[in-house]
Amino acid sequence: MQKALSALVVSALVLTSCGTIRESRLNPFNWFGRSQATVVTDGTGAVNPLIPRRRASIFRPEAAAYSGQLIGEVSELLIERRPGGAVIRATGVSDRLGPFEAKLVKNDDETDADTLTYDMRAYQPANPTTQSDWPRTVTVAVYLTDQELRDIREIRVKSARKIQTSRR
Repeated sequence: MQKALSALVVSALVLTSCGTIRESRLNPFNWFGRSQATVVTDGTGAVNPLIPRRRASIFRPEAAAYSGQLIGEVSELLIERRPGGAVIRATGVSDRLGPFEAKLVKNDDETDADTLTYDMRAYQPANPTTQSDWPRTVTVAVYLTDQELRDIREIRVKSARKIQTSRR
C-alpha cells in the first residue's frame, strides 16, 4: 500500500508540472512563436504602369536569377519542426488571378546574422483580372537544416504590402 501511494503522489506531481513545460523554452514546439504581420511602407510610392521596367539582358549574370514578382500579401507564416531542421511554410494572396511557379527567395540585402528574410515571389499573368481569393492563393515552403537555423532568431517573409515575422 505504501508503494502504491508513493507512486500515485509522484505521478500526480509529474503530471501537474507538464503545464509549465508546455509554455517553456524547453518545449521544441515553442521555438518559433506565432507569426506577426507588418505593413510594408515603401518610399517609392505607386508604380506607374506607363513606364516600362528595364529588362535583364541574357549576357548579364543577374538574368539567371529568379525574376518572379512579389506576391500581394502574405497571409500566413508557419515554422514546422521536422527531424534535422524545420520547414518554413508561407501562404499568400496574389494581386492577379492564376499565379504560378511561386518560390521563397532568400533576400540577402535584409538578411543578417540573426535574421533570415525571404521574398515570396511568383510569376503572374499579364491580365489584371481579380475575382475571388481562392484562385489567387499560393502556398510555398522551404526546408532549412538545424545548422542553418542555429543562430537565427527571427524569420521574415516579405510581400509587396506585408511582412510576416516569426521570432524565437
